[in-house]
Amino acid sequence: MKVLIVGSGGREHAVAWKLAQSPKVTQIVAAPGNAGMAQLGRCVETDLTSQNLLDIAKREGADLTFIGPEVPLVQGVVDAFEEAGLRIFGPNKWAARLEGSKRYAKDFMARHGISTATYESFSDPVGALEFLETVTLPTVIKDANLAAGKGVTIAQTLTEARLAVENILNAPEGGELVIEDFLAGQEVSLLIFTDGHAVKPMLLAQDYKQAFDNDEGPMTGGMGTVAPAPLLNDAQMEDVMTHIVSPTLRGLREEGVTYKGVLFIGLMLTSEGVKVLEYNVRLGDPETQVVLPLLQTDLVDILEAVIDERLEEVGLEWSSGCAACVVMAAPGYPGDYPKGLALSLPADLESVTIFHAGTSSQDGRLVSAGGRVLNVMALADTLEEAVASVYRAVVQVDFEDAHYRRDIGRRLLL
Repeated sequence: MKVLIVGSGGREHAVAWKLAQSPKVTQIVAAPGNAGMAQLGRCVETDLTSQNLLDIAKREGADLTFIGPEVPLVQGVVDAFEEAGLRIFGPNKWAARLEGSKRYAKDFMARHGISTATYESFSDPVGALEFLETVTLPTVIKDANLAAGKGVTIAQTLTEARLAVENILNAPEGGELVIEDFLAGQEVSLLIFTDGHAVKPMLLAQDYKQAFDNDEGPMTGGMGTVAPAPLLNDAQMEDVMTHIVSPTLRGLREEGVTYKGVLFIGLMLTSEGVKVLEYNVRLGDPETQVVLPLLQTDLVDILEAVIDERLEEVGLEWSSGCAACVVMAAPGYPGDYPKGLALSLPADLESVTIFHAGTSSQDGRLVSAGGRVLNVMALADTLEEAVASVYRAVVQVDFEDAHYRRDIGRRLLL
């Protein structure tokens, strides 16, 4: 089987790494891929438009296409592939609105009685700024459109809130935002495989989104993650499945949408119960980098079962161990950062895998090519051991002025 993997980040490298372990996979093609993915297959430079990806899949004779990032999904790449009779994993354009528009997602939750923060949506700066005068601080301002995980501001002051509103709504192309109540508590990432009917939850993970230690600084695409995150007991998990996951899929079906793919639900464990922060319509990054290494079931079997709407036939088996991932970013990330920084990776690290994110090969040398550059992941029997192991590996990476958090996993180890 030849598999086309769309994307160029650490998530996609982790997917390629997992699929390469399947005896059913004979070739991997990545579009556009990165230097790490090039070690597992062949990379094809391309823009991620539906037509370009469709052309590549046809030209390569791909038996299965896996979409990593959200933008192609929101733009309707799955619809284009299905119309052409090609097998592809991911939700269609209508289902992808759950991530493509935070306003749509919040309205959807309200329509279907899914617990979330109280909110208001705005496209007019005057109305948004007037509403800010009525909120309790801190408050949360979210860019309603795609922002690569960085469109969220937790405003501690009215001045900070006003600035966030103006930055979003005064953009030349216009904008839309959601202002919602701040929810306090532990955050956890729930990723599920679904064929629109059957649901198979993955291990819970916890992401560390802010740039600096102690959850300070601007939001990023994610600075590290751990799994499993033991934050929901069996009764709480059953409650989440009954009152959040099931109503979500049922609500989509009632609105004429069969959701097939991965549904990522960001949850906040508050004193008033579990509430939904947001939906994503694909595997998380860097959650994937700790969840997939713990998966023992052949990923190909899962992907094909989802596409064919027979997921109920597949059982998910998991390792009993733990995983920790630390993101090594370019200096300055998530602001301006340099590219082309030399990288040298240690060899033969026991129980450690380094997933490439923003990397490329330049004159035969490995160099940085993005903000989040490397994802160092360690496996161990316990979370404490996994965290210790990953940080021992991080300091062995030759990456001058690399920025990374030094407290990944700490919330769960206190």
